[in-house]
Amino acid sequence: MIEMQGVSFGYHEGEQLLSDMTLSLQPGSFHFLTGPSGSGKTTFLRLCYADLLPSAGGLQVFGQDVRGLSRDAIALLRRRVGVVHQDTQFLDHLPVAENIALPLTVSGQPIDMQALKQLLGWVQMGPHARTLPPSLSGGERQRAALARAVILSPEVVLADEPTGNLDWDMSMRLIQLLVELNRSGKTVLIATHDLNLIRATKTMVSARVLRIAGKKLQLAGADL
Repeated sequence: MIEMQGVSFGYHEGEQLLSDMTLSLQPGSFHFLTGPSGSGKTTFLRLCYADLLPSAGGLQVFGQDVRGLSRDAIALLRRRVGVVHQDTQFLDHLPVAENIALPLTVSGQPIDMQALKQLLGWVQMGPHARTLPPSLSGGERQRAALARAVILSPEVVLADEPTGNLDWDMSMRLIQLLVELNRSGKTVLIATHDLNLIRATKTMVSARVLRIAGKKLQLAGADL
């Protein structure tokens, strides 16, 4: 689904943030991405959904070379990838249900109100359907963000530090939702620095752990 061969990326010419990365992200797999702050985890995720293009190497997403795609083709590709950003942003004047449905609105697709209701129930946000985002807690915002990320039924779900501002119980509730998505056949990749979270999740699902160290992507050992 996502194939990297010797991918490098730098924001400034001559300065590489990530170097010579090779990865094959298979359908239905569950991955964690870890590494110290500033190591490039968010940049790596942005490469995965072609928000950034590699400065060197080959990157294929769903069998397509991203560097040969038009802007419209990249937009279509991104509909197949759901992203939960580290900093969850909503339109504060719209209620939660309408924020979650925004990807449908933007892509010109009809809103199935029954499906939307079911999705709100799945993330335990049904009672907050008409709530405005500023009134939500951190955990509620993250669950709403997850619902928005999957409303287009993507094949891949990427989450950037989704539990960074949550307590342990709320973190595990969110992880359980991501595990459920994986069990339904979706590929999941979570960037996190929380090794305790990784250990707890590995008791629920077979997860591969990747680490960014020294600008390169490595397979972490079993000692996590």
